[in-house]
Amino acid sequence: MTLSIKPIRSEADYDAALEAITGLMEAEQATEDGDVLDVLATLVEAYEAKHHPIGPPDPIEAIKFRMQQAGLNQAGLVPFIGPKGRVSEVLSRKRPLTLAMIRRLNAGLGIPADVLIAEPES
Repeated sequence: MTLSIKPIRSEADYDAALEAITGLMEAEQATEDGDVLDVLATLVEAYEAKHHPIGPPDPIEAIKFRMQQAGLNQAGLVPFIGPKGRVSEVLSRKRPLTLAMIRRLNAGLGIPADVLIAEPES
């Protein structure tokens, strides 16, 4: 594939690069198409980091996501957060996470501490 690779400076350039990547998804590594795919992916990644940054996840949503992954219900969080009523208050955003809760959630469920200490969305 002959493709003119250039910096991504606009959304139109970004869209064109994504379209080109889609066409190259089956390219083999260490081929001309594979090299073009690698370069385009790097350019898109840099553009996205600058223009479409993804912030850290909401701590409560991270807990709910981990619950879903682990097949836990609210009772499954009792060892990490405390009594069922407290679990309910935390998940409904009526009570903030404490440092002890954050430590237990991090150690027991593997939720990154930096995610848990972020300000929850309102």
